[in-house]
Amino acid sequence: MSQLRSPARLALASAALAVTLAGCGINTIPTQDEKTKAAWAEVQNQYQRRSDLIPNLVATVKGYAAQEKDVLTSVTQARASATQVKVDASTITDPAAFQKYAAAQDQLTGVLGRLMVIQEQYPDLKSNQNFLALQSQLEGTENRITIARRDYNETARVYNTSLRTFPTILWAKTFYGGQKPAQLFEASAAAQTAPTVSFDAPAAPAAPSQPAPAH
Repeated sequence: MSQLRSPARLALASAALAVTLAGCGINTIPTQDEKTKAAWAEVQNQYQRRSDLIPNLVATVKGYAAQEKDVLTSVTQARASATQVKVDASTITDPAAFQKYAAAQDQLTGVLGRLMVIQEQYPDLKSNQNFLALQSQLEGTENRITIARRDYNETARVYNTSLRTFPTILWAKTFYGGQKPAQLFEASAAAQTAPTVSFDAPAAPAAPSQPAPAH
């Protein structure tokens, strides 16, 4: 009779242990890890959305301001650099890869700002419906990027806290010893200073002074 009861007791004990472990937070770290990866995927999704908009935006501007070749080239090159940086879920725990990706996207943000500024110099471009639609989409995407980065930082903060605080630190040091903290987005150095935009024509160089006539 006792042999028949042993499996039942073992199952009951296992169930009780599972409930106890769950109550102690053994599932917290993997759960928050998955949330952080999902938030990271949304960041990538919004950056990809912006990247997809850029070719049409560049083509539209080129049709009205082809002489702004340096700006158009800079945007195209920055987009190429940003899309060449390979990222996946492991990037969020790799400081070097994370910073490389963030730096490439920040560079693209900067040159896109230059592209949007030149519209003020070209009335026809400024009123072009195709350009206005692309501009609106780009502005919306930039807002989504800001929100996605903010949400990712918050989920990463919660996850990182779990790796360092009691009681989840017990699981971080045992069952999940391989888990690494997630990297956070930080404002770029350029974002710390408001840009200066000027459409003033450059001052004409001073005429070289002529030597006094010999007497």
